Amino acid sequence: MSQLVAKAQALANKIVVAARPQLEEFWKYAKVELSPPLPADFQKLKKTAETAKNVSKKDMKGQLKKSGLSQTTVKEAWLNILVTVEVITWFYMGEVIGRRHFVGYKV
Repeated sequence: MSQLVAKAQALANKIVVAARPQLEEFWKYAKVELSPPLPADFQKLKKTAETAKNVSKKDMKGQLKKSGLSQTTVKEAWLNILVTVEVITWFYMGEVIGRRHFVGYKV
């Protein structure tokens, strides 16, 4: 019985030694990534959002002038509609397959 306990302790020690580097790396990233945001982070976020808004406005104006909705042909619009309908159909078919029933979940 003492041999079994000794083997179990040796195995536990090996597991601890093997897991230590992964746990240290996990804790290093967890301290940074899982911490709550600071007030300074909100200021950076606000500035980034304003910059993105301004850039997207410029891009949208340029896109509408270059090749936006006014330049879309009927053939391209029809193709876009068909692709959208196909994607929606596959989504709903996946839902039906997942439920294994057409109308709702069997309860």
